[in-house]
Amino acid sequence: MDKSSEFSVPVLTLLIAVIIACVISLRKKRKRHEDKTCKLPPGSLGWPYIGETLQLYSQDPNVFFSTRQRRYGEIFKTHILGCPCVMLASPEGARFVLITQAHLFKPTYPKSKENLIGPRALFFHQGEYHMRLRKLVQGSLYPESIRRLVADIEELTVSALDSWSEHGGVINTFDEMKKLSFEVGILATFGRLDQHYKDELKKNYVTVDRGYNSFPTNLPGTRYQKAIKERLSKILSSITRERREKKLAVEKDLLSCLLNSKDDKGETLSGTEGDLPIQWEWKESSGLESDKKYAHHSQGYLIPKGWKVMPLFRNIHHNPEFFPDPQRFDPTRFEGPLKPNTFMPFGSGVHACPGNELAKLEMLILVHHLASHFRYELVGSESGIEYGPFPVPLHGLPARFWKEESAN
Repeated sequence: MDKSSEFSVPVLTLLIAVIIACVISLRKKRKRHEDKTCKLPPGSLGWPYIGETLQLYSQDPNVFFSTRQRRYGEIFKTHILGCPCVMLASPEGARFVLITQAHLFKPTYPKSKENLIGPRALFFHQGEYHMRLRKLVQGSLYPESIRRLVADIEELTVSALDSWSEHGGVINTFDEMKKLSFEVGILATFGRLDQHYKDELKKNYVTVDRGYNSFPTNLPGTRYQKAIKERLSKILSSITRERREKKLAVEKDLLSCLLNSKDDKGETLSGTEGDLPIQWEWKESSGLESDKKYAHHSQGYLIPKGWKVMPLFRNIHHNPEFFPDPQRFDPTRFEGPLKPNTFMPFGSGVHACPGNELAKLEMLILVHHLASHFRYELVGSESGIEYGPFPVPLHGLPARFWKEESAN
């Protein structure tokens, strides 16, 4: 090797190093310029840790969010349940997060919900693993799949309505509706389940449900502490183990679909998927480390990494620009075409609720039988909605039901 070639190697190395340094410097300058030209959304983070949670929980959430939307615009920041949040109150903002730029955002819940649901839940995953698992779940929830449930759901519904109308007594409609929905959910998930399993699931689910929207403070006596101690994992594991051991006839419920599904090699889910979720969690979490520090919203605001970004469906659904007089019951508003992304009761995009068709089927069957064979009247002088923070009927909507033929 001559001297010129020996000399060219360090020169080339130095030149590459200088180019890399210049590129890094330019990127840093551009980033600083972006940080100066873009800013956090307007709004208030409230008190340390508590944020604005108390204000949200102490009033109608519609008032809480609409007041801030009028004050700050369709994108604003707040702090709820220990998490700084950016709220998006426009159809374009919802589409940005749920569809067009969904890859920039990792699906999350407040910490209290995340810890209760568990990191392997379908909702928290993205990419190939999420699509694969969602396909398995939806296999038992497609319209053509849930047709087989019509007779069973109808039986549960008629039985519930009959019990409500017995003796002309007053019932708590909200509580009774939750019981019916629970029975339908059990049917779709587990098929015909033994009563003792139903009782255990119901008892534990009620406890967990109370802890969903509490602060994630693991202190003795708090709702969160009680809920996290009574995880549903043990009873669910028992049901799954029994289903495997007994090798019952193949059903079409969700659990059976999962246990009997096969991969490309012909192996069942129970035999091949045991360690896969852990591998994907590691890959996803390691990939998140290289994510951008900020996601840029179309309105020029910066959303810090780690903040929650939440489409405000309630504000969009109650926007008079899209739905005139939104508080009025008017089914005709849905007869014509709607502006895209203005009505999303089940979410949108790849993380939309997979059970939406089942929910609609249950409602249709209930309304059909209620309107065809029963009558009802509200009891008491008070009616309306109360929030905690989710909307529920005031006093549980006490009502009296009776069969139509006995109305006179």
